[in-house]
Order: sequence, then structure tokens, then C-alpha cells
Amino acid sequence: MTDSTSLNRRRLLQGAGAVLLLSVSRAGMAAGGHVVAIRIWPSSTYSRLTIESNIPLKYKQFALSNPDRVVIDIENIQLNRTLNGVGNLVRQDDPYIKNARVGQFDASTVRLVLELKQNVSPKTFTLAPVAGIKNRLVLDLYPIKQSHDDDPLLALLEDYNQGELERSQPAAAPLPGKAGKDRPIVIMIDPGHGGEDSGAVGKHKTREKDVVLKIGRRLKALIDKHPNMRAYMTRNEDVFIPLKVRVAKARKQRADLFVSIHADAFTSRAARGSSVFALSTKGATSTAARYLAQTQNESDLIGGVSMSGDRYLDHTMFDMVQSLTINDSLKFGKEVLSRMGKVNHLHKRSVDQAGFAVLKAPDIPSILVETAFISNIEEERKLRTAHFQQQVAESIFAGIKAYFANGASLSPHK
Repeated sequence: MTDSTSLNRRRLLQGAGAVLLLSVSRAGMAAGGHVVAIRIWPSSTYSRLTIESNIPLKYKQFALSNPDRVVIDIENIQLNRTLNGVGNLVRQDDPYIKNARVGQFDASTVRLVLELKQNVSPKTFTLAPVAGIKNRLVLDLYPIKQSHDDDPLLALLEDYNQGELERSQPAAAPLPGKAGKDRPIVIMIDPGHGGEDSGAVGKHKTREKDVVLKIGRRLKALIDKHPNMRAYMTRNEDVFIPLKVRVAKARKQRADLFVSIHADAFTSRAARGSSVFALSTKGATSTAARYLAQTQNESDLIGGVSMSGDRYLDHTMFDMVQSLTINDSLKFGKEVLSRMGKVNHLHKRSVDQAGFAVLKAPDIPSILVETAFISNIEEERKLRTAHFQQQVAESIFAGIKAYFANGASLSPHK
């Protein structure tokens, strides 16, 4: 399986965020510069504007006040129909963008002006082509707050953008007491993908990011009804969150378990069934596991992150702790897999392993559940139904309860 095959089979950007696309002809290219799409992804955490182009875009960004505005001058392009439509993309419920307008500032420069609803911290960067997506200019608008104590995700994103995520995430002190007896069991639910990263897309345009968010919400509702459990989510809306920030949020909340939910695709529509994965630090245990880990780890490239230098430290103590955690992850995964087998065909009857980046919390047993193959027409149909979504949520929940009922040791230092 080549890298290009993996990349090319990935996402079509459609839907939940506002999108304008221009089919590019030779005449259109000559008359309108090279911008082929604009997308705006609003969320409570941050809002993102993406400009996609056939060529790398050069820009200058600055701020104006009275009223508050963010201005981006984009060089060497001309106004076209796509750029002119940017004002129609702003949603009324966008927490940060009030309106957007664009104009030809001079013969070779387009000026984009975003009027704001509140003071923001803008972050602008460019991304190289990946997975069928062309060159991108990305503007993220983060709220300015006096304190992030009430929003750990926002604080972690800020640390991540500044390259400080590792230093801000030392080993957390364990929560006092025994989980499930002296205190609630804390579970972090991770619906995969989001925002610019739609995940896999089925033949009938079902998007992985939408399905897994619905399953994640159903699982959270089940957990929160249990008196000795508490659930958090890495995302609870259509927003892109980098993989390492998802892991860091679980550590910040001192989670006892981490469950990442997916509905991936394969190059063959015949592939079907549910799977459960744990981390491997020694290579994948199967070709399919290696392929799925590769496609899931592409999420940061497709969703778009500007940092590349942050990584978890690699040292002997870390490896020892993570090896013990992986053993617990395998036990946890086995409980979930056996229950998934009651509601869907199993792709493999044992817990598979590969180098999934989102499973790399050294001190939290973590699994990735591939609920079904969205590329399989029959399983795509099932994934769209509330009934199957609820069955999957109940299966994961039953696996969580069984893991602790069987005397699970929590993470190695908890």
C-alpha cells in the first residue's frame, strides 16, 4: 500500500462548515487568481477561516480597532467569484466573526477584512498540499481571556500553538482514592476528526466526523447517568483538535481511561466489521492496523496544524510506564471488543496494535474503537442510524464497566 494511495483515498471537504468552491477553468485561473475555495469553521473554542489555492499564498496580517478587525493582505492574486462570496459564509452563531468583506487593494493584492464580535488572538499560517487538498492559508481566531482555568482545552491549544505543550504537561498527580469506590471513574471520550478534517467519507457522503461525534455524545450520556463515573469529551462540536492536544486534555483531566471513536475506510469496499486497537511501540501487529494508524495519524496534516516540534519525551522511565499502560489497554480493549461482537461483525477477534498517535498517553489505558467501515455500503447505512449508534455506545459502556468489575489496575502510577 503506497502513501499516495492512502492519501488519495482520504477526505472530501464538504458540509458542516460553510464552504464555497469554484471549478477552475483556464479562463477562471487567468481572470481570478488561484483561489479555489474558502471555508469558515466556527466553534465555541475557536473559529477558523481557510483559503485554498493552486499556488502558495503570501500574506501580511494586521489588526485594526474601532471596530475590531483582522486584516489579511494576500499577494499576487486577483478577486474572483470565490473570494467575493466570503461574506456569505459567516454564520450568525459564529462567536468571533461578525462579518467578512474583500476587495482588490491594489493591482496584485486582495485585502480580506474580518469584523469581530470580540477581541481575539489571531494565528495565521500556511499549509502545503495534502490528501487532495491544495495549498492553504489558515487564520485561527482564539478568544482572549484573563484566565483559562474554566476552559482547559483552550489553555492546551494555546500551549500547543506556542510549542509549550510538553512543558505544560508534566505527569499529573493521581486523583485521590480508588476509582469507582472512593471517587468517580473519569473517562475521556475522543470523537475522531472534526472541522477541516472530515475523516473518511462513505459512498453516500456520510462523514466519519459526524457519526463518531453522535456516538461519543451517546456514550457520554450513558456514563454520566452512572453514579460512579464521569465523562469528558475531547471535542463536543465540529472543531479540529490536534492529536496531541486530545491526549493532553485527557491527562489534564487525570482520566482513568481514554476511548477514541472512529469509523474508518479501506481501499476495498468489501472490508467490514468492528475493531479495537491499542498502542504498539514496536510496530503494527497487522497490515490493516498499520494502514489504519497511518490514515488516522494523517489527521493533523489534513486538519492543519502549524507546529511540528512538540513531541513526547523518549526516555527509559517513559517507556516503562507506557509498557505497563499498554498491558492495561489490551485488557480494556478485549472487554470492549467482546461486546462489540454482539452488535456487529468483528473485523478481527483480538485487539490489534499499531502506532496511533492519539493513544500515546503514557499513564492512561487507551483504546481506539473502529465502530464499522464507513467505506462498506451496508455498514455506512448502519452507521447513519440512531439504533446502531446507540448499540455501539452501549457496547463501549459495557466494556468499561466490565474492565473495572474485573479488578482493573488503573494506570501504573495511579
